[in-house]
Amino acid sequence: MTDQATTESMKLPTTTPQDALTAVLVDGARRMLVDAIEAEVAEHLASRAGETDTDGRRLVVRNGYLPERELQTPLGSMPVQQPRVRDNRPPEQREKFTPKLLPPYLRRTRSIEELIPWLYLKGISTNDFGEALEALLGPDAAGLSPTTITRLKEGWAEEFKQWERRDLSEKHYVYVWADGVHFNIRLEDAGADRQCILVLIGATADGKKELIAIADGYRESKQSWRELLLSVKHRGLAIDPKLAIGDGALGFWAAVREVWPKVDEQRCWVHKTANVLNNMPKGVQKKAKSMLHEIWMAETRKEAERSFDLFLETFQAKYPAACECLAKDRDVLLTFYDYPAEHWIHLRTTNPIESTFATVRLRTAKTKGSGSRIACLTMVFKLVQSAQKRWRALNGSNLIPDVITGVPFVDGVKKPAA
Repeated sequence: MTDQATTESMKLPTTTPQDALTAVLVDGARRMLVDAIEAEVAEHLASRAGETDTDGRRLVVRNGYLPERELQTPLGSMPVQQPRVRDNRPPEQREKFTPKLLPPYLRRTRSIEELIPWLYLKGISTNDFGEALEALLGPDAAGLSPTTITRLKEGWAEEFKQWERRDLSEKHYVYVWADGVHFNIRLEDAGADRQCILVLIGATADGKKELIAIADGYRESKQSWRELLLSVKHRGLAIDPKLAIGDGALGFWAAVREVWPKVDEQRCWVHKTANVLNNMPKGVQKKAKSMLHEIWMAETRKEAERSFDLFLETFQAKYPAACECLAKDRDVLLTFYDYPAEHWIHLRTTNPIESTFATVRLRTAKTKGSGSRIACLTMVFKLVQSAQKRWRALNGSNLIPDVITGVPFVDGVKKPAA
Protein backbone atom coordinates (compact mmCIF):
# COMPACT_ATOMS: atom_id res chain seq x y z
CA MET A 1 0.00 0.00 0.00
CA THR A 2 1.32 3.42 -0.94
CA ASP A 3 1.90 6.17 1.58
CA GLN A 4 -1.01 8.13 0.05
CA ALA A 5 -3.33 5.12 0.35
CA THR A 6 -2.23 4.63 3.93
CA THR A 7 -2.94 8.27 4.71
CA GLU A 8 -6.38 8.08 3.08
CA SER A 9 -7.25 4.91 4.99
CA MET A 10 -6.38 6.64 8.25
CA LYS A 11 -9.07 9.25 7.49
CA LEU A 12 -11.89 6.70 7.22
CA PRO A 13 -14.37 6.86 10.13
CA THR A 14 -14.44 3.95 12.48
CA THR A 15 -17.36 2.61 14.48
CA THR A 16 -16.64 1.75 18.08
CA PRO A 17 -18.68 -0.68 20.21
CA GLN A 18 -19.87 2.35 22.19
CA ASP A 19 -21.16 4.00 18.97
CA ALA A 20 -22.99 0.83 17.99
CA LEU A 21 -24.53 0.51 21.46
CA THR A 22 -25.65 4.14 21.40
CA ALA A 23 -27.29 3.59 18.01
CA VAL A 24 -29.16 0.57 19.37
CA LEU A 25 -30.29 2.50 22.44
CA VAL A 26 -31.46 5.48 20.35
CA ASP A 27 -33.39 3.19 18.04
CA GLY A 28 -34.91 1.35 21.01
CA ALA A 29 -35.94 4.59 22.70
CA ARG A 30 -37.42 5.88 19.45
CA ARG A 31 -39.44 2.67 18.97
CA MET A 32 -40.77 2.91 22.53
CA LEU A 33 -41.75 6.54 21.98
CA VAL A 34 -43.48 5.68 18.69
CA ASP A 35 -45.35 2.78 20.30
CA ALA A 36 -46.47 4.94 23.22
CA ILE A 37 -47.71 7.70 20.90
CA GLU A 38 -49.48 5.24 18.59
CA ALA A 39 -51.21 3.68 21.62
CA GLU A 40 -52.29 7.13 22.76
CA VAL A 41 -53.76 8.10 19.39
CA ALA A 42 -55.53 4.73 19.14
CA GLU A 43 -57.11 5.29 22.56
CA HIS A 44 -58.12 8.82 21.54
CA LEU A 45 -59.84 7.55 18.38
CA ALA A 46 -61.48 4.56 20.07
CA SER A 47 -63.06 6.74 22.75
CA ARG A 48 -64.67 8.83 19.98
CA ALA A 49 -65.62 5.99 17.64
CA GLY A 50 -69.30 6.61 18.31
CA GLU A 51 -69.09 10.11 16.84
CA THR A 52 -70.41 9.58 13.26
CA ASP A 53 -72.13 11.55 10.52
CA THR A 54 -75.52 10.75 8.96
CA ASP A 55 -73.89 8.13 6.69
CA GLY A 56 -72.24 6.37 9.62
CA ARG A 57 -68.73 7.61 8.87
CA ARG A 58 -66.51 8.42 11.82
CA LEU A 59 -65.98 12.11 12.45
CA VAL A 60 -62.68 11.73 14.35
CA VAL A 61 -60.13 9.88 12.22
CA ARG A 62 -56.41 9.46 11.52
CA ASN A 63 -54.99 11.81 8.91
CA GLY A 64 -51.39 10.80 8.33
CA TYR A 65 -48.49 12.44 10.20
CA LEU A 66 -47.10 15.87 10.88
CA PRO A 67 -43.64 16.60 9.40
CA GLU A 68 -40.78 14.73 11.05
CA ARG A 69 -38.73 16.64 13.61
CA GLU A 70 -35.52 15.95 15.51
CA LEU A 71 -35.73 15.45 19.27
CA GLN A 72 -32.42 16.03 21.04
CA THR A 73 -31.96 13.51 23.88
CA PRO A 74 -29.05 12.54 26.14
CA LEU A 75 -28.47 9.66 23.70
CA GLY A 76 -28.28 11.88 20.66
CA SER A 77 -30.63 13.10 17.93
CA MET A 78 -33.86 11.10 17.59
CA PRO A 79 -36.23 11.55 14.58
CA VAL A 80 -39.91 11.47 15.59
CA GLN A 81 -43.26 11.97 13.89
CA GLN A 82 -46.58 12.88 15.47
CA PRO A 83 -49.81 11.31 14.14
CA ARG A 84 -52.29 13.83 12.77
CA VAL A 85 -55.95 13.54 13.80
CA ARG A 86 -58.78 15.13 11.83
CA ASP A 87 -61.80 16.16 13.89
CA ASN A 88 -64.79 16.87 11.63
CA ARG A 89 -67.27 17.60 14.40
CA PRO A 90 -68.83 21.07 14.81
CA PRO A 91 -66.23 23.68 15.86
CA GLU A 92 -67.48 23.91 19.46
CA GLN A 93 -66.99 20.13 19.92
CA ARG A 94 -63.60 19.74 18.27
CA GLU A 95 -60.56 18.69 20.28
CA LYS A 96 -56.96 19.21 19.34
CA PHE A 97 -54.98 15.98 19.68
CA THR A 98 -51.50 16.42 21.11
CA PRO A 99 -49.58 13.38 22.48
CA LYS A 100 -48.74 13.85 26.14
CA LEU A 101 -45.22 12.56 25.48
CA LEU A 102 -44.56 14.85 22.52
CA PRO A 103 -45.73 18.44 23.04
CA PRO A 104 -45.78 20.74 20.00
CA TYR A 105 -42.67 22.75 20.87
CA LEU A 106 -40.45 20.11 22.51
CA ARG A 107 -37.14 19.85 20.70
CA ARG A 108 -34.81 18.77 23.50
CA THR A 109 -35.30 16.58 26.55
CA ARG A 110 -33.85 17.78 29.81
CA SER A 111 -33.01 16.33 33.18
CA ILE A 112 -35.33 14.09 35.15
CA GLU A 113 -35.85 16.95 37.61
CA GLU A 114 -37.39 18.95 34.76
CA LEU A 115 -39.19 16.14 32.93
CA ILE A 116 -41.17 14.77 35.87
CA PRO A 117 -42.80 18.13 36.77
CA TRP A 118 -43.44 18.75 33.08
CA LEU A 119 -45.07 15.33 32.57
CA TYR A 120 -47.19 15.80 35.69
CA LEU A 121 -48.52 19.12 34.44
CA LYS A 122 -49.31 17.50 31.08
CA GLY A 123 -51.64 15.10 32.89
CA ILE A 124 -49.54 11.90 32.95
CA SER A 125 -50.13 9.74 36.02
CA THR A 126 -47.33 8.46 38.23
CA ASN A 127 -47.82 4.90 36.98
CA ASP A 128 -47.14 6.02 33.40
CA PHE A 129 -43.97 7.99 34.20
CA GLY A 130 -41.70 4.97 33.76
CA GLU A 131 -42.72 4.38 30.16
CA ALA A 132 -42.66 8.09 29.37
CA LEU A 133 -39.21 8.62 30.84
CA GLU A 134 -37.76 5.51 29.21
CA ALA A 135 -38.94 6.74 25.84
CA LEU A 136 -37.44 10.17 26.40
CA LEU A 137 -34.29 9.35 28.36
CA GLY A 138 -33.41 5.76 27.51
CA PRO A 139 -31.08 4.20 30.13
CA ASP A 140 -31.18 7.36 32.29
CA ALA A 141 -34.69 6.29 33.31
CA ALA A 142 -33.59 2.96 34.79
CA GLY A 143 -35.02 2.28 38.22
CA LEU A 144 -37.62 5.04 38.05
CA SER A 145 -40.52 2.98 39.34
CA PRO A 146 -43.78 4.62 40.48
CA THR A 147 -42.54 4.25 44.07
CA THR A 148 -39.26 6.01 43.26
CA ILE A 149 -41.07 8.84 41.48
CA THR A 150 -43.50 9.22 44.38
CA ARG A 151 -40.53 9.57 46.77
CA LEU A 152 -38.99 12.18 44.47
CA LYS A 153 -42.23 14.16 44.41
CA GLU A 154 -42.54 13.97 48.19
CA GLY A 155 -38.99 15.28 48.57
CA TRP A 156 -39.71 18.12 46.19
CA ALA A 157 -42.91 18.97 48.08
CA GLU A 158 -40.90 19.35 51.28
CA GLU A 159 -38.31 21.44 49.43
CA PHE A 160 -41.10 23.69 48.14
CA LYS A 161 -42.59 24.14 51.63
CA GLN A 162 -39.21 25.23 52.98
CA TRP A 163 -38.68 27.55 50.02
CA GLU A 164 -42.02 29.34 50.45
CA ARG A 165 -41.14 29.99 54.11
CA ARG A 166 -37.63 31.27 53.38
CA ASP A 167 -36.38 34.57 54.84
CA LEU A 168 -36.43 37.50 52.39
CA SER A 169 -34.98 40.18 54.66
CA GLU A 170 -31.71 40.24 52.66
CA LYS A 171 -33.51 40.61 49.32
CA HIS A 172 -34.10 43.76 47.28
CA TYR A 173 -36.11 43.46 44.06
CA VAL A 174 -35.95 46.51 41.82
CA TYR A 175 -38.41 45.24 39.21
CA VAL A 176 -41.14 42.60 39.53
CA TRP A 177 -43.18 40.75 36.89
CA ALA A 178 -46.57 39.23 37.74
CA ASP A 179 -48.97 36.95 35.90
CA GLY A 180 -51.48 34.15 36.41
CA VAL A 181 -50.58 30.90 34.64
CA HIS A 182 -53.18 28.26 33.73
CA PHE A 183 -52.24 24.58 33.37
CA ASN A 184 -54.11 21.61 31.92
CA ILE A 185 -54.77 20.25 35.39
CA ARG A 186 -57.68 20.99 37.69
CA LEU A 187 -56.94 21.66 41.32
CA GLU A 188 -58.91 20.06 44.15
CA ASP A 189 -61.65 22.69 44.21
CA ALA A 190 -64.21 21.36 41.70
CA GLY A 191 -65.60 24.85 41.14
CA ALA A 192 -62.22 26.48 40.52
CA ASP A 193 -62.65 26.97 36.76
CA ARG A 194 -60.70 30.24 36.84
CA GLN A 195 -58.17 29.10 39.41
CA CYS A 196 -54.56 29.27 38.30
CA ILE A 197 -51.01 29.63 39.57
CA LEU A 198 -49.98 33.17 40.52
CA VAL A 199 -46.33 33.84 39.67
CA LEU A 200 -44.11 36.70 40.87
CA ILE A 201 -40.58 37.08 39.48
CA GLY A 202 -38.13 39.80 40.47
CA ALA A 203 -34.89 41.43 39.32
CA THR A 204 -32.37 41.86 42.12
CA ALA A 205 -30.13 44.87 42.74
CA ASP A 206 -27.36 43.17 40.73
CA GLY A 207 -29.64 42.53 37.74
CA LYS A 208 -30.36 38.83 38.23
CA LYS A 209 -33.90 37.51 37.73
CA GLU A 210 -35.31 35.03 40.24
CA LEU A 211 -38.61 33.54 41.35
CA ILE A 212 -40.03 35.40 44.36
CA ALA A 213 -43.30 33.59 45.02
CA ILE A 214 -45.93 31.29 43.57
CA ALA A 215 -49.39 30.53 44.92
CA ASP A 216 -52.69 29.12 43.74
CA GLY A 217 -55.50 31.61 43.44
CA TYR A 218 -57.62 33.56 41.00
CA ARG A 219 -55.91 35.65 38.35
CA GLU A 220 -58.47 38.47 38.52
CA SER A 221 -58.81 38.38 42.32
CA LYS A 222 -57.39 41.26 44.32
CA GLN A 223 -57.57 39.13 47.46
CA SER A 224 -55.47 36.30 46.01
CA TRP A 225 -52.71 38.68 44.92
CA ARG A 226 -52.93 40.64 48.17
CA GLU A 227 -52.33 37.46 50.17
CA LEU A 228 -49.29 36.63 48.04
CA LEU A 229 -47.77 40.13 48.42
CA LEU A 230 -48.45 40.27 52.16
CA SER A 231 -46.79 36.87 52.56
CA VAL A 232 -43.69 38.23 50.82
CA LYS A 233 -43.59 41.28 53.10
CA HIS A 234 -44.20 39.13 56.19
CA ARG A 235 -41.10 37.09 55.34
CA GLY A 236 -38.91 40.18 55.46
CA LEU A 237 -39.05 41.93 52.07
CA ALA A 238 -38.82 45.45 53.49
CA ILE A 239 -37.85 47.46 50.38
CA ASP A 240 -40.61 47.96 47.83
CA PRO A 241 -39.80 47.45 44.12
CA LYS A 242 -39.49 50.49 41.87
CA LEU A 243 -41.59 49.10 39.00
CA ALA A 244 -44.11 46.28 38.52
CA ILE A 245 -44.96 44.76 35.13
CA GLY A 246 -48.14 42.81 34.41
CA ASP A 247 -51.32 42.36 32.41
CA GLY A 248 -54.01 44.99 32.93
CA ALA A 249 -56.65 42.34 33.73
CA LEU A 250 -54.87 41.17 36.86
CA GLY A 251 -56.30 41.78 40.32
CA PHE A 252 -52.60 42.25 41.08
CA TRP A 253 -52.80 46.01 40.48
CA ALA A 254 -55.48 46.66 43.09
CA ALA A 255 -53.41 44.66 45.58
CA VAL A 256 -50.18 46.46 44.68
CA ARG A 257 -51.70 49.87 45.34
CA GLU A 258 -52.45 48.76 48.90
CA VAL A 259 -49.30 46.76 49.69
CA TRP A 260 -46.73 48.71 47.60
CA PRO A 261 -48.42 52.11 47.08
CA LYS A 262 -45.36 53.88 45.63
CA VAL A 263 -44.54 51.30 42.96
CA ASP A 264 -44.69 52.48 39.32
CA GLU A 265 -46.93 50.45 37.00
CA GLN A 266 -46.12 49.14 33.53
CA ARG A 267 -48.69 47.22 31.50
CA CYS A 268 -47.46 44.31 29.38
CA TRP A 269 -47.51 45.19 25.67
CA VAL A 270 -47.88 41.55 24.58
CA HIS A 271 -51.08 41.15 26.59
CA LYS A 272 -52.36 44.57 25.56
CA THR A 273 -51.73 43.91 21.87
CA ALA A 274 -53.65 40.61 22.06
CA ASN A 275 -56.55 42.26 23.90
CA VAL A 276 -56.79 45.11 21.39
CA LEU A 277 -56.65 42.81 18.36
CA ASN A 278 -59.36 40.58 19.84
CA ASN A 279 -61.72 43.52 19.34
CA MET A 280 -60.90 43.81 15.64
CA PRO A 281 -61.66 41.65 12.59
CA LYS A 282 -58.84 39.49 11.24
CA GLY A 283 -58.66 41.49 8.04
CA VAL A 284 -57.28 44.58 9.81
CA GLN A 285 -55.30 42.89 12.57
CA LYS A 286 -52.00 42.83 10.65
CA LYS A 287 -52.12 46.57 10.02
CA ALA A 288 -53.27 47.30 13.58
CA LYS A 289 -50.53 45.14 15.08
CA SER A 290 -47.89 46.98 13.05
CA MET A 291 -49.23 50.34 14.27
CA LEU A 292 -49.19 49.13 17.89
CA HIS A 293 -45.61 48.04 17.38
CA GLU A 294 -44.75 51.58 16.27
CA ILE A 295 -45.96 52.88 19.65
CA TRP A 296 -43.95 50.77 22.03
CA MET A 297 -40.85 50.64 19.83
CA ALA A 298 -40.65 54.45 19.49
CA GLU A 299 -37.34 56.02 20.56
CA THR A 300 -39.00 58.70 22.69
CA ARG A 301 -42.22 59.18 24.62
CA LYS A 302 -43.19 62.05 22.30
CA GLU A 303 -42.92 59.79 19.25
CA ALA A 304 -44.87 57.08 21.07
CA GLU A 305 -47.62 59.57 21.93
CA ARG A 306 -47.90 60.58 18.26
CA SER A 307 -48.17 56.94 17.17
CA PHE A 308 -50.71 56.36 19.95
CA ASP A 309 -52.87 59.22 18.68
CA LEU A 310 -52.58 58.00 15.08
CA PHE A 311 -53.82 54.52 16.05
CA LEU A 312 -56.85 55.97 17.86
CA GLU A 313 -57.69 58.35 15.01
CA THR A 314 -57.36 55.56 12.45
CA PHE A 315 -59.58 53.00 14.15
CA GLN A 316 -61.89 54.91 16.53
CA ALA A 317 -64.85 55.19 14.16
CA LYS A 318 -65.05 51.52 13.18
CA TYR A 319 -63.53 49.77 16.21
CA PRO A 320 -64.31 51.80 19.34
CA ALA A 321 -63.96 48.80 21.68
CA ALA A 322 -60.38 48.19 20.50
CA CYS A 323 -59.51 51.86 20.92
CA GLU A 324 -61.05 51.99 24.40
CA CYS A 325 -59.05 48.91 25.40
CA LEU A 326 -55.85 50.68 24.36
CA ALA A 327 -56.64 54.21 25.55
CA LYS A 328 -57.67 53.32 29.11
CA ASP A 329 -54.10 52.23 29.96
CA ARG A 330 -52.29 54.94 28.03
CA ASP A 331 -50.14 56.28 30.88
CA VAL A 332 -49.14 52.93 32.33
CA LEU A 333 -48.27 51.54 28.91
CA LEU A 334 -45.54 54.17 28.53
CA THR A 335 -44.01 54.11 32.01
CA PHE A 336 -40.88 52.37 30.72
CA TYR A 337 -39.69 55.64 29.14
CA ASP A 338 -38.82 56.81 32.69
CA TYR A 339 -36.32 53.97 33.08
CA PRO A 340 -32.96 53.18 31.42
CA ALA A 341 -33.27 52.39 27.70
CA GLU A 342 -31.07 49.32 28.29
CA HIS A 343 -33.86 47.91 30.51
CA TRP A 344 -36.75 48.53 28.10
CA ILE A 345 -36.52 45.10 26.48
CA HIS A 346 -37.16 43.60 29.92
CA LEU A 347 -39.80 46.06 31.11
CA ARG A 348 -42.28 46.26 28.24
CA THR A 349 -43.62 42.70 28.65
CA THR A 350 -44.00 39.88 31.17
CA ASN A 351 -41.67 37.77 29.01
CA PRO A 352 -39.71 36.29 31.96
CA ILE A 353 -42.94 34.49 32.94
CA GLU A 354 -44.32 33.93 29.44
CA SER A 355 -41.18 32.27 28.09
CA THR A 356 -40.71 30.07 31.16
CA PHE A 357 -44.14 28.47 30.85
CA ALA A 358 -44.50 28.56 27.07
CA THR A 359 -44.36 24.79 26.51
CA VAL A 360 -46.69 23.77 29.36
CA ARG A 361 -49.17 26.63 29.45
CA LEU A 362 -52.71 25.90 28.28
CA ARG A 363 -55.44 28.45 28.94
CA THR A 364 -58.48 26.42 27.84
CA ALA A 365 -57.86 22.69 27.46
CA LYS A 366 -58.38 20.64 30.62
CA THR A 367 -57.51 17.07 31.52
CA LYS A 368 -60.10 14.72 32.97
CA GLY A 369 -58.12 14.08 36.11
CA SER A 370 -57.46 16.45 38.95
CA GLY A 371 -54.44 16.97 41.15
CA SER A 372 -53.67 18.25 44.60
CA ARG A 373 -52.78 21.92 45.00
CA ILE A 374 -49.48 21.10 46.74
CA ALA A 375 -48.45 18.68 43.99
CA CYS A 376 -49.25 21.21 41.29
CA LEU A 377 -47.47 24.07 43.09
CA THR A 378 -44.48 21.81 43.69
CA MET A 379 -44.24 20.85 40.02
CA VAL A 380 -44.45 24.51 38.95
CA PHE A 381 -41.77 25.36 41.51
CA LYS A 382 -39.43 22.68 40.13
CA LEU A 383 -39.99 23.81 36.54
CA VAL A 384 -39.19 27.43 37.36
CA GLN A 385 -36.25 26.41 39.51
CA SER A 386 -34.79 24.57 36.52
CA ALA A 387 -35.57 27.40 34.08
CA GLN A 388 -34.08 29.96 36.46
CA LYS A 389 -30.61 28.53 35.84
CA ARG A 390 -30.86 29.72 32.23
CA TRP A 391 -32.27 33.21 32.87
CA ARG A 392 -29.89 35.93 31.78
CA ALA A 393 -29.18 39.07 33.75
CA LEU A 394 -30.72 42.40 32.80
CA ASN A 395 -29.01 44.45 30.10
CA GLY A 396 -27.37 47.52 31.60
CA SER A 397 -27.24 46.07 35.12
CA ASN A 398 -24.71 48.78 36.01
CA LEU A 399 -27.56 51.32 35.82
CA ILE A 400 -29.66 49.64 38.52
CA PRO A 401 -28.01 51.63 41.36
CA ASP A 402 -29.19 54.82 39.62
CA VAL A 403 -32.73 53.42 39.47
CA ILE A 404 -32.58 52.52 43.17
CA THR A 405 -31.42 55.96 44.22
CA GLY A 406 -34.06 57.68 42.11
CA VAL A 407 -31.87 59.24 39.43
CA PRO A 408 -34.31 60.55 36.78
CA PHE A 409 -34.30 59.10 33.25
CA VAL A 410 -35.93 60.87 30.30
CA ASP A 411 -36.66 58.70 27.26
CA GLY A 412 -34.31 56.12 28.70
CA VAL A 413 -31.36 58.50 29.13
CA LYS A 414 -30.02 59.57 32.49
CA LYS A 415 -30.87 63.21 33.13
CA PRO A 416 -27.75 65.31 33.78
CA ALA A 417 -27.38 66.71 37.29
CA ALA A 418 -28.39 70.36 37.58
